[in-house]
Amino acid sequence: MAVVVISNTSATSAAIPRRERRLRNRRARNKLTAQAKAIPSTTLTSTDALVLACAGPEALPLLRAALADEVPMLALGGGAPVLHRAAAQPPPLPPAAGSDPLRGAGEGAYGHGFRRLGGSAWALPGPLGDPAGAAPLHRFAALAAARAEHTATRAFFTPRADAWEERFAYQAPAYEAAVARMRLRPGQTVLDLGCGSGRALPALRAGVGAGGTVLGVDLTPAMLTAAARAGRRGPAGLLVADCGRLPLPAGAVHGIFAAGLLDHLPQPRTALTEWARVCAPGAELLLFHPSGRAERAARHGRPVSPDDPLAEPNLRPALDATGWRLAEYEDAVTHFVARARRRVRASRCGGSPGG
Repeated sequence: MAVVVISNTSATSAAIPRRERRLRNRRARNKLTAQAKAIPSTTLTSTDALVLACAGPEALPLLRAALADEVPMLALGGGAPVLHRAAAQPPPLPPAAGSDPLRGAGEGAYGHGFRRLGGSAWALPGPLGDPAGAAPLHRFAALAAARAEHTATRAFFTPRADAWEERFAYQAPAYEAAVARMRLRPGQTVLDLGCGSGRALPALRAGVGAGGTVLGVDLTPAMLTAAARAGRRGPAGLLVADCGRLPLPAGAVHGIFAAGLLDHLPQPRTALTEWARVCAPGAELLLFHPSGRAERAARHGRPVSPDDPLAEPNLRPALDATGWRLAEYEDAVTHFVARARRRVRASRCGGSPGG
């Protein structure tokens, strides 16, 4: 796990003469400037967490980018005021005990002085090494490790979100053709998982009609902002959520569209199981990409991997094991399509699952 620590200096005690302190502080500011420039604000893809031991205004672009990407951040001591400034808000009152992942039960009204700034940023008044902050620091490390996959995804897509729709608008007809393969009916509920800027959402709305429900789900808030800006909030609801842990009841969905998603997930079978959970028997699952597997591999200068989750010898058993039946598989030069149906559960009277 890559954790970046930004610290001016650890030698600023009162025993150091004022003139020497000024010199050391000047050197520290130069060091901080170099650190901030070494990590551009728009390229946090290799950073899983930031710890701010002490910082100046030179770090503000980096911190604002990290706040937007929801990179976990912990500001200690002198770093706390800079994080407050980056968040452009005064220190808020902390939530109740038990609702903040960095606070333990019985740690007092403010959890050792913690202030939470957004979904993934905290400020702790004590300096690095303060025994009072040891427990929250350990919890922060555990949280950063648990969120590493989400952090990497958001850090990659957030700086690209504004240009995403314009860059890939030409693919809209291919998305419409893919959605047409789904056997959607008026009044049904359908999801676009990893929807990005929402190119499939208008076609999904057309498939389920005005009486149906369309929901675009993405882990990156900036992508959903781009979808709304492209006018996709009208055809669909937009939801920030982990596609592997959907906040939906079992059996509520009749169709799932997922473009360029499954092979990028850390545990594809776990995701397929979760998608089967939220789907009703007979629901449609369409896995899509506007280019074939071989074309994508060649574009990246590598051969097609036999371990690719989308390869038919891998995908078919994965679907079978998670409650799906592969009904259509097409890996062409210009597109990839795999259509599956949610298996019908066996009846209480016996019989085997159908599809």
